[in-house]
Amino acid sequence: MVNEIALALLLGLFGWKVAALYLGLGLLVAIVAGLVIGELKMERHLEDWVRAIHLGTATAPKGQGYTWSERFAAGGRHVREIVGKVWPYVLAGIALGALIHGYVPQDFMASFMGRDVWWAVPAAVVLGVPMYTNAAGIVPVVEALIGKGAALGTTLAFMMSVIALSAPEMLILRKVLKWPLIATFVGVVAAGILLVGYVFNLVL
Repeated sequence: MVNEIALALLLGLFGWKVAALYLGLGLLVAIVAGLVIGELKMERHLEDWVRAIHLGTATAPKGQGYTWSERFAAGGRHVREIVGKVWPYVLAGIALGALIHGYVPQDFMASFMGRDVWWAVPAAVVLGVPMYTNAAGIVPVVEALIGKGAALGTTLAFMMSVIALSAPEMLILRKVLKWPLIATFVGVVAAGILLVGYVFNLVL
């Protein structure tokens, strides 16, 4: 719910009040979502191998010792792998943000994502689910949308849904969770994101 890259960029773009509100509401939604899902006692919807780990009945493979040079080499490989995965989304986000800045009329964007459009926040969440990018790639789009008249809460709801509820993320979660638990997770988190969107639109 709270991405450190998004937090840093929001701080630089919109100031500490917006960043603090994003941080506070994001943590609140995450905590409440965890408590709600925990109270539902849905451990039976974990995949069998995850349940075995949870119950302490899984057998872990013996660890392999690494020298410091091997650890640094592995760390370097992981850094290159992460950067290689991230940079296309950063460029795509910048390109989309530039497109919105240059070609989308301000009145058009405000009419669909403005503060007075009650259905804009749910629509932004639904629109964000099929997308796949990271915080660094989506923040330029957020900046462009706000610059064109979109409401901050609606835009943040869109950003949070892209980061937390994207379809590829759900497919990854499917490796460890069964569909009833994923559906519950999506429902609870989506409700929290809607709350964040409406609160931001109300107070800012």
